[in-house]
Amino acid sequence: MSEISIYPGVDCNKITMVNNLKKFGIAGLVIAVLLMFMVFSTGCVNNTGTQTPATQATPVTTAAPTQITTQVATQATTTAVSTPQATQATAGSKTIKVSGSTTVLPIAQNAADAFMTANAGTNIQVSGGGSGVGVQQIGDKLVDIGMSSRDITKDELAKYPSFVITPVALDGIAVIVNPNNNPVNSLTIPQIRDIYSGKVTNWKDVGGKDMAIVVIGRDSASGTRTFFTDTVMNKTNYVKTQFEKNSNGAIQQSIAQTPGAIGYVGLGYIDPTVKALKISVNGTPVEPSVKTVLDKSYPISRSLLMITNGQPSGLVKTYIDYILSPEGQKLVTKEGFVPLP
Repeated sequence: MSEISIYPGVDCNKITMVNNLKKFGIAGLVIAVLLMFMVFSTGCVNNTGTQTPATQATPVTTAAPTQITTQVATQATTTAVSTPQATQATAGSKTIKVSGSTTVLPIAQNAADAFMTANAGTNIQVSGGGSGVGVQQIGDKLVDIGMSSRDITKDELAKYPSFVITPVALDGIAVIVNPNNNPVNSLTIPQIRDIYSGKVTNWKDVGGKDMAIVVIGRDSASGTRTFFTDTVMNKTNYVKTQFEKNSNGAIQQSIAQTPGAIGYVGLGYIDPTVKALKISVNGTPVEPSVKTVLDKSYPISRSLLMITNGQPSGLVKTYIDYILSPEGQKLVTKEGFVPLP
């Protein structure tokens, strides 16, 4: 007859062994108690000799910290790799923005077109708005280059101490009139001032026909107007009936279409649709031209400027260097302006 264990899960052979030890009296009982204690404290085994699942919790507890540590390390590696990639993309940008003077604009635009043709993948965006706009936008770091056809004021230099100013060309301001039925060929600077201040309102008062003078000038953001105010007007106020235009091109077109009109533009805007007046200096009429600007005989001349925040670098420097190169200065001449001596 087989033995039946009264302790579920306990090996019957061990129970029999304990019962046999009882025959040895007290010593046997002590040994029996010790054996029972060992059996229940270490866990019983089943008939196959495998350990019960009670001890399987230990590997799960130690595995969790290992997994978390690995995940954090992986995330840190990903972040470290993505940062240099973003910096490299910004530094490798091949687009620059240029804005400001409409006088400098044709130089900047034609130079940009030639530069982009020779340097595939580059993008130079040029816009006008006037010298005041160019100074403000480069000062506020909205563009990479500001264009100006006037000197930068002391207040502007104090506000934007990082400005670096690079002359790229010279220019004369030509006083132009409608070529139809206007025999006047030259004026003195005082006569021009009297016209723009409203003191003279008819062409007959300066040697022309009996015809009303239509005064056309630039808006307040214009560097050409600022220079004209300083050089010709001597701070005298403009006549209130003056028509203000926002670009050299707009003045040129208005003069060409308006009988009796007078205006002023950069040399690059002289064409057969308008007549450029000579400026009489000490009784000698001086024609606005590249030659008279270079020899300084023409009295209304100036430098054309490009402005950067700090010394130009990268694509900005390469582009400005191109304008200053012999090839770039040929474009200056082609546009009717004066190359740097």
